[in-house]
Amino acid sequence: MKKLNIPEEIAALITEEEISMFRELQIKIEELNNRTNLTRLINGDDYWISQVFDSIWPFKTFPNINFNNKRFLDIGSGCGFPGLAYAITHPNSEIYLIDSSKKKTDAIKILIKKINFKNNIHVINDRIENLANQSSMRNSFCIATTRAVSNPSTVSEYILPMLKKEGLGVLYCGKWNDEKSKNLDKTLEILEGKVKQKKKILLPRGKGTRNIILIQPKNFCPEIYPRKVGKPEKNPL
Repeated sequence: MKKLNIPEEIAALITEEEISMFRELQIKIEELNNRTNLTRLINGDDYWISQVFDSIWPFKTFPNINFNNKRFLDIGSGCGFPGLAYAITHPNSEIYLIDSSKKKTDAIKILIKKINFKNNIHVINDRIENLANQSSMRNSFCIATTRAVSNPSTVSEYILPMLKKEGLGVLYCGKWNDEKSKNLDKTLEILEGKVKQKKKILLPRGKGTRNIILIQPKNFCPEIYPRKVGKPEKNPL
């Protein structure tokens, strides 16, 4: 692997111990990537900015919100971002990583075995539409998030049924405008949710614009949501 150049923006957010864990995670992902194609974002700024920084900055940028010691759900976790990144920076939280691809959940399980995470981490190969109907999962998470999964309306339908009444959904979005905001507001009205806060930044080293939308329940989400597998993606509310 090439010599790593840690961006100063990363060093400002996390400890040396956490940087060491992210280095180790990078090495293990690259090893797995040689056998099974998990991600193209494994080297240089692609890893440290587009994966690590992008995953963790939302949890460092809202000083009025405590993200520590939570039951955390990552829907569509892929090769482990943002879920494993959050786990490294929040070692007292319990982590649930969900993905419908068995190839990816198998890879995440290998990463967890090889790296000394302090968290209790659960990896589940299933669709969130199915898990939302399980009483042990629905309305049980303090934080739920998705990243690079789908549009805000679709992911809101995945997230809100999983949250506790006081829980928080973290939506990662690229460009944001009034039309997208209005569409999300309409969706949240149906799902008995609301926008709590928004934050926009330019990612370091020219990696683009990132908007974070925090959503939360007003009341428990109606039981008919999420709809059957595939419906939220094909027909957003």
